[in-house]
Amino acid sequence: MKIAITGANSSVGLNLLKHIVSATDINVIAGVRSERAMKSLPSSPQVDPRIISYQDPAKLAATLEGADCIVHLAGILIEDKNTSYQSANVDATEAVVKAAQQLNTKHLVFISVVGAGADSANAYFRSKGLAEEIVNKSGLPASIIRTPILLGPNTAGASSIIGAATQSRTKILGGGKYFMRPLDIDDLNQAILNCCDGESTKAALYELVGPEPISYRDLIQKTGSMMNNNVEIGSVPIFLAKLVASISSRIKGGGITPTVIDVITMDEVVADNADGTLNITLTPLQNTLEKILEHKKNK
Repeated sequence: MKIAITGANSSVGLNLLKHIVSATDINVIAGVRSERAMKSLPSSPQVDPRIISYQDPAKLAATLEGADCIVHLAGILIEDKNTSYQSANVDATEAVVKAAQQLNTKHLVFISVVGAGADSANAYFRSKGLAEEIVNKSGLPASIIRTPILLGPNTAGASSIIGAATQSRTKILGGGKYFMRPLDIDDLNQAILNCCDGESTKAALYELVGPEPISYRDLIQKTGSMMNNNVEIGSVPIFLAKLVASISSRIKGGGITPTVIDVITMDEVVADNADGTLNITLTPLQNTLEKILEHKKNK
């Protein structure tokens, strides 16, 4: 089987490539946006690095030609002067869908987020919801996987938690009382490969979250405890953080915005976890944190 991955240099993409190279005979077209990004990809006969653009679906199709399955990982949470939710999350997905249609791709896997909705008041969640609608209406066999915060070595979520857990005192948004369902990045990538290997005739939506809910403050303190560090947690008022973010992002033309803060502080709640449907055995949170700390220790 040959799969194509967009955003192959993301933390999810690099983890997926590592898993593929070490444990499968799958060949991969690893799509990135620049030669600089190509340098981060693993060197392997199984990995064919290619620079891709979402401006022309026909050229994108030519670049991804030969793939049985396309895994669309590319997207952003934080906008900047050059990239918006519309361009990175909606337009890019539309380009990938058009390319997949031209190639008559057997399966498309799209990674979305818990909370996505085309009618959401939050611009990020709305962009992801609009992207989901594009995939749903494409007529392609597809798997849409909504994810929560992802944890594993080199993920942004893990870096934030480790950074806070190493402090004796730290202040976090709203005191970290919001609940999340952290998902091990290895579990997500196994789900992606299962989808690529499966058979379907239409688009299906899955919400895949970790095995246990935990507040962000408890997650930091749990991690600190595993590091033999007692973390005292204070609170940054969310309304104040939004005010500062609003002013700062306007001056900089991007960065952390009130939209991003709402995403970060949202309770991650799902009615039906798709681990069984996707044939995934979820990694206990304790084990995930142990992997992260072991990686930190060996760096």
